[in-house]
Amino acid sequence: MTFKTTLTRLPALLLLAGLYFSTSTRSMAQEPVRLDDEIKKMVNEISAKKLEEDVRKMVSFGTRHTLSTTTSKKEGIGAAREWVKSEFEKYAQASGGRMAVEMDRFIIKADGRRVPQDVEMANVMAVLKGTDPTDDRVFIVSGHLDSRVSDVMDAKSKAPGANDDASGVAIVMEMARVMASRKFPATIIFVAVQGEEQGLYGSTHLAERAKKENWNLVAMLNNDIVGNSFSTETGLHDNTRVRVFSEGTPANETEEQARLRRTLGSDNDSPSRNLARYMEMAGEKYVDQIDVVLEYRADRFLRGGDHTPFNRLGFTAVRMSEMNEDFNHQHQDLRTENGTQYGDLVEFMDFEYLRKNTGVNLATMASLAWAPYAPEKVGVITSNLTNKTDLKWEAPAKGQKPAGYYILMRKTSSPTWEQKFYVTDTKATLPYSKDNYFFGVQSVDKESHASLPVLPLPVR
Repeated sequence: MTFKTTLTRLPALLLLAGLYFSTSTRSMAQEPVRLDDEIKKMVNEISAKKLEEDVRKMVSFGTRHTLSTTTSKKEGIGAAREWVKSEFEKYAQASGGRMAVEMDRFIIKADGRRVPQDVEMANVMAVLKGTDPTDDRVFIVSGHLDSRVSDVMDAKSKAPGANDDASGVAIVMEMARVMASRKFPATIIFVAVQGEEQGLYGSTHLAERAKKENWNLVAMLNNDIVGNSFSTETGLHDNTRVRVFSEGTPANETEEQARLRRTLGSDNDSPSRNLARYMEMAGEKYVDQIDVVLEYRADRFLRGGDHTPFNRLGFTAVRMSEMNEDFNHQHQDLRTENGTQYGDLVEFMDFEYLRKNTGVNLATMASLAWAPYAPEKVGVITSNLTNKTDLKWEAPAKGQKPAGYYILMRKTSSPTWEQKFYVTDTKATLPYSKDNYFFGVQSVDKESHASLPVLPLPVR
């Protein structure tokens, strides 16, 4: 299938007086935070009760191990896949024919490690087609359907996988339910992938498909282990923070790109890192009592997830994961030892926390899918030695015409954007030195939906 359709909390900083402008008739101002009523409405429609129901249903299949049965209608990965597909089909009825559901099947050959014999896997996808035929952008949100116990090759034992990763799949399903009736110019794919525990097979298949079919994939959000707010080891119980991981140096960076990155000192400004910053901004803007914590590494220490294959192929992708993992209830056989219950069970989850994390994903996806294309040929002019910064760019060639642009700015020592200025021109001169600040430029529509920021490159 080829698709033809398609901030971070901002500190309350006041714009300093005396800004320079490209033309005397243009103005630049720090814009107040504006909420989109429709995004807020969607976030409010997310149901903790429905999330719990979905997780409990996935747990009811006994095990969703990738190598478990595909013939039973009540147990195993096959039954779980069919159920997710049937739920997507229910949601699609509200889309007016714009949401198509498919079971994307593929064969994985025996690998001598975690796949002992050839096996058919499948990703369950709900594709909400964009309404603008000239908009070819694609956005993906995912969770993995398969589960496991202590032995990753044990396909027979009960493996409830409530938090790892029925929680991520529940996010995807709830987003599809809420968003199906809304119209976006770009295409959104909601997907439950398979084979994560055996080697990221489902996400690898999807990333390779996106590359082969030349999808204009703008952003991929991976949700894995996102529904627990308690840490057994530390005793922390915190449902106000969630982590987003992002790569710093793009995995497919060329030597020429590496030289430019070293010259600019832009090690903290990969597209994926700026997607993470966007997720923080959008999430905290629309979801109450949540702090999106940016983790400046590709994933947890020496670990990986379903965003990894997308990063490897050059796509912009991040991972959301709970703030405090509970390892007594992750990758464990069901058992009780010395009075302690082990195993990934529903009773150890926090569904209000999962509701908030769903809201962060939805606010991010809706904001991006409604935004204009990103600006093109964004540059910082280097012709003259100056303590000002001259920026210029071109309007996007496709899609809706932006109402204006945001210029983001932060000190070189700051991990997140600190100021945001609004302009209507495609150039601007700021009285801040490019030696001391990083900048990004976003396209924005009249409702303040903003594209991902583009880092300016040197031009003369």
